[in-house]
Formats: sequence, structure tokens, C-alpha cells
Amino acid sequence: MSNLDWAVLICTLLAIVVYGVYKSRGAQNIQGYLLGNQSMPWYSVCLSVMATQASAITFLSAPGLAYSTGMSFVQFYFGLPLAMIVLCITFVPIFHRLKVYTAYEYLEQRFDLNTRALTAFLFLIQRGLSTGITIYAPSIILSTILNINTTYTTIFIGGLVIFYTVYGGTKAVSYTQMLQMTIIFCGLFAAGVVVVHLLPASVGLGKAISIAGKMGRTNAIDFKFDWNNQYTVWSGLIGGFFLQLSYFGTDQSQVGRYLTGSSIGQSRMGLLMNGLVKIPMQFLILLIGVLVFAFYQYNRPPVFFNSFELNKLQNSSYQPELKQIEAEYTDIFNRKQHELQQLETALDQKDQVRIDQQRIVLKEADEQAKSVRKKATDLMLKNDPKADINDNNYIFLSFVTKYLPKGLIGLLIAIIFLASMGSTASALNSLASTSVIDIYKRLINKQATDQQYLNASRWATILWGGVCILMALYASKIGNLIEAVNILGSYIYGTILGVFLVAFYLKKVDGRAVFIAAILTEIAVCVCGYYKVVAYLWLNVIGCLLVVVISLLLQQILKPVQHKKGQP
Repeated sequence: MSNLDWAVLICTLLAIVVYGVYKSRGAQNIQGYLLGNQSMPWYSVCLSVMATQASAITFLSAPGLAYSTGMSFVQFYFGLPLAMIVLCITFVPIFHRLKVYTAYEYLEQRFDLNTRALTAFLFLIQRGLSTGITIYAPSIILSTILNINTTYTTIFIGGLVIFYTVYGGTKAVSYTQMLQMTIIFCGLFAAGVVVVHLLPASVGLGKAISIAGKMGRTNAIDFKFDWNNQYTVWSGLIGGFFLQLSYFGTDQSQVGRYLTGSSIGQSRMGLLMNGLVKIPMQFLILLIGVLVFAFYQYNRPPVFFNSFELNKLQNSSYQPELKQIEAEYTDIFNRKQHELQQLETALDQKDQVRIDQQRIVLKEADEQAKSVRKKATDLMLKNDPKADINDNNYIFLSFVTKYLPKGLIGLLIAIIFLASMGSTASALNSLASTSVIDIYKRLINKQATDQQYLNASRWATILWGGVCILMALYASKIGNLIEAVNILGSYIYGTILGVFLVAFYLKKVDGRAVFIAAILTEIAVCVCGYYKVVAYLWLNVIGCLLVVVISLLLQQILKPVQHKKGQP
């Protein structure tokens, strides 16, 4: 990177930290530290919720996914608006009315202390481990681009977030996330404009999208009902609904975001706007990947986008074979240029017959290029069986570092840091609030002063920050990071969601029944996951349904007890 890029990167990160510390000054009590005195307007709630969900993976993987397979991933979020409506009707008013710091406080009022402690414990395990992976994820990419050891980038990201989260609490998190999302939107918009500008003069935005569409990259909607297809309208509406409801309704990292709203109406408005804005935002991120794909139709892409793995192969004894593969790849690219010109002419003349013919020819050329890339990855595995042959995460960053102007490179790399910092800060704040409110205050020190709880919250943030950094340093040994996060969540999210659904909708079920049901369910889910009885995503559904069914059955066996005042 140039000196200008470094200056932009450093200044952006410093500006975020200074802004968050300045805006959050004066957090003198536990209510202000964990809930920001519930003073946040709806737009701050909306941006904070979005920043918590949008990790670095969103801005690294999504454009690469669109480049490789198209825009169908946007359907994954179709259930989000429905989940936001249910949250606004049920979860938000209950949490606000009971004036809870964490979601799990409500469970004691509805059931008992055992149920509250169990769900809080499950959350701390899941969120603590996954936050470490979230910190480590961008470090892999950044260490490759910046030629810095992952240990340094991991400690830098973690230390920076711990500093302003400890100092300012949830206000610092919310204010920094608001500025982070503003910078991220501006940076992505600038990247999209630059991609279009770099296209040939004869190819504008509309034609670039048309060309990408003819090669199967604009397939955003699929109405076919197919159990084996991950991304369809129906899987997004149904599966996505339950996933988003569990994440936003029971994960304290998100509950803590919308509890900062100054009123029920402000929290509701923030969540509803998140549901409306998230899909267009994800669509535009994927569209950038489609435009990058169109750009590489006129500019030869590397045979493999992960330069670290490619350099290892170039410096190995397999260099002659790699040169042959590179030559074959270049030949396919050169031959494709003539076919692209023919497609452009057909599009200009609106000749549908020729358009269909060129579509077939270009798709064949695309498949040929993929087969050559397969040869390259096979050679990488032959050279190093542990080589990472998935380069989706590197596609967008490879384009950024090679073709974007100086200054914008630093800004977009800063965006990767900011995305990781935003989700990590929310996680640390939620881990601290759950540790202090649900464990320390309720079980260890019930008579402490407000200042002691405030100090305990700060120490809890530091402690969990250290744990997450250690987990991040270990994360290189656990394989695919995205899969690891999803598997970890699937072991726990279903059980917690089931407990909350019973609390909200099954008024006749008491604490004993749901507590036993939750334990039995978690054992069953762990067994199913360990023996790989089903694909890990189904563990969420199994966990939720088992808690509901088992608690209903147990309630018929156990003697009913009178409910507590916290039931809805």
C-alpha cells in the first residue's frame, strides 16, 4: 500500500475511536454503561443493529460469492422483515416494559433463576467463542495484503475495540457503529462507481449488468421449491425467518443494541428500518461483485485470487506446470474477447437470436476457465495438502489492491477493520452485560453499589476481550471460519429460541418443565451434531421444536405451579 493509503487507514480508525470515546463520555452508572441510559434515537439503533450483524465476512465474501455464483444469496435475507415485525410486536415491548438489561433477566421473571442462568451460560459460551473467530477472520486477509503476521493484526483489532468499549460502554459502541456504517456505505458506493468507470468506454452500467446476466450472474430470484437448493425465495422466507428471529430475539449482542432505544417506538422504528434497509444493502454489495465480474471479462483475472497460495506454487518445483496452466488460462481469456464483442453488438442491435447464441458460447468459455482454475487448485493441493483452495474471500480485495486509486484502497481496507470492530464491540458489550447482570449481580454479589457493578462491567469487558483474542489466535487451527461460526451457533441458538418461544406463547408451561426440556434438548442437539445425524443447519430447527414439545409433555407430568408476574 502507498503512504496515502496507510494515512487514510490510520486516520479512519483513529477518528472512529476518538469519536466514540468523546460521544460516550460521562457513563457513570451501570444503566448508562450497559444501556446508554436508553437515550438512542431510532436511526442510531438501526445503524448499530446493522453494524453488529455485518462482520468483515459480509464485505469480503459477498462480492466474491456474486462473482462466482451470482446474486441468489440475497434471498437469504427475505425472512428478515417478517422477523423484525414479530420482534416489534412481542420481544421489544416486553423487554422495555420490564426494564431489563439483558434478555435473560426476563426468563427469571417468567420462569425461574435456573432457566435464566442456563440460557445466559449457553449464550456466553457461544458468543465468546464466535467473537474470537470474528476477530480472526479479517486478520487472515489483511495479513496477506499488508504482509503483517496475523498475530499483530488480531491483537491490534482486539485491543482497539476493547479500549473504547471499556471506556464508553454501549454508548461508545452505538456511536462508533453509526459512524462506521456511514463510512462503509460511502466506501462501497465509491468502489461501485470506480468499477463502472474502469469498464471499457463502450460498456456502461446497464450493458455490464446485461453481460453478467447472460453469463448467469444476476440470478437474484428463484421461486422453485427445492429442498436441496440453499437459496430460494421459500428457503429465505421460511428458514431465514427462524434464523433471524433467533439471532435478533435471543442473542444479547443484538438485544443490547435495540434496548438502547429511548422508547419502545424508537426501538421498533430502528428494527423495522433495519429490516427494510438490509435487503437493498446486501443487494448492492452483491451487485458490486457482479460488476467486478463484468470488469474481469475485459481484464484478465488471475488464475487464483489468493496471491499467498499462488506465490507458494510459483516458488515450488511445480512452477513449469503452473506456467502451462497460466498459458492455457490466458488463451481462453483472449478467445473470449472476440465472443464478448459479438455479444455487445447483438445487445446493441437487440438481436435476441444472436444474444442467445453468444450466451451459450460465453458460458462454455466460462466453464473452460473454471476447469483450468481447477487444475491450478489441484496442483496447489499436490504441492501442499493444507493449501486453502477457496479464494472467494480474496476476489474483491484482489481487485481493490490492484485497480482502485490510492487513498480509496486504504479506505476500503479500513472498512474491513470497521466491520470487524463493529460486530466485535457489540459482542464484548453483550458478554460483559450478561456476565455482570445475569451471573455476578444475581448469583455472586447481590448487594454491591452501582459503582461496583460499573467497575465489574469494565473488568468483564477486558476479561472477555482477552478470552476472545486468545480464541482468535487459536482460530487458525479450526478450519473454515464461516462454517465454524455457523456450526457453533447451531448447537445453541435453537435451544435458546425454543425457551423464549415457550416463555412468550405457552403460558401454562412453568420453569421446571422448560429447564429440564432445555437440558435434554441441548444433549440431544450435541449428540446429533457430534454424530452428524443431519446437516448442522437443521440443528436450529431440531433444538427449537424439541424444547417446545418436551416442555409441553413434561408440564403434563409435573405438577403445575403459579406463574410469576413477568409472563406476557
